[in-house]
Amino acid sequence: MAAQVKHYVHLHFVVLVWGFTAILGLLISIPAVEIVLYRTLIATLALGLLLFVWKKHFRVGGRAILWIFLTGFLIGAHWILFFGAARVSTASVCLAGMATSSLWTSFIEPFFYRKKIKFYEVGLGVLAILGLYIIFRFEFNHALGLMMAIASALLASLFTVINSKFTKQYHHYTITFYEMGGAFAFTLIFLPFYASFISEGGVIYWQPSSMDWLYLVILALVCTVYAYSASVELMKNISAYAVNLTTNMEPVYGILLALLFLGDKEKMAPGFYIGTGIILASVLTYPMIRRYQRRKAARTELTHG
Repeated sequence: MAAQVKHYVHLHFVVLVWGFTAILGLLISIPAVEIVLYRTLIATLALGLLLFVWKKHFRVGGRAILWIFLTGFLIGAHWILFFGAARVSTASVCLAGMATSSLWTSFIEPFFYRKKIKFYEVGLGVLAILGLYIIFRFEFNHALGLMMAIASALLASLFTVINSKFTKQYHHYTITFYEMGGAFAFTLIFLPFYASFISEGGVIYWQPSSMDWLYLVILALVCTVYAYSASVELMKNISAYAVNLTTNMEPVYGILLALLFLGDKEKMAPGFYIGTGIILASVLTYPMIRRYQRRKAARTELTHG
């Protein structure tokens, strides 16, 4: 039990770090796609160096390396949408949209593992959606950013469930190394489309400022190499659904951090905070239901034993 509590405390710290990610994305002056390009490049190089120094295995058996690499494509698309959502709306709206990850996971995880859908998981996910609906009503002018964040959450749920399979077989830094390489490759492939249809004047920003480089290094090393790798490792002991539901705390932590670092720009209508409170309720309810189920199962086993 103590070990499990330790895992959840570590997970919440990782989510706190992720809550700072959207703020870093707004502090960096270059556009979202370029942020992801440099973030994944720095993270891949740093992870490659760590694996070499620690003499960890780069080798991944069979076709798994291809699947891990392609999972990086999902991560790259997720981050482009994530930072893009923060740019067209606010960090708070972006983080609130990410809270739909638990609802997506409640459907995706049973499909991957061929398990029955747990209706209480769907119910808690719907509760998070209710919170989003309230946010949407009061912050309709941020609809595009919210939709981008929800799409980003769908991709995040998908690669989290996929990683829950990989983490049983491979070291978390090895998984993260190949996925960051895949995310970097995806961003490179996406650049021509981005330059032709999205970037203003077809401009790609190849030269970040000195402050941008500082923020990018923090983003890559702290929010990616450490936080992402730690989340992959934690999935050895915590289900993908529980990880994504706890990630719903990201808007709560992120909003508080945004108010602290960005001030009045992040102040929202009261309905926004009501909706965020409902999302928080869904997060806190899940471990209580799980604890009740474990106790009920233990009593049943004892009775029949």
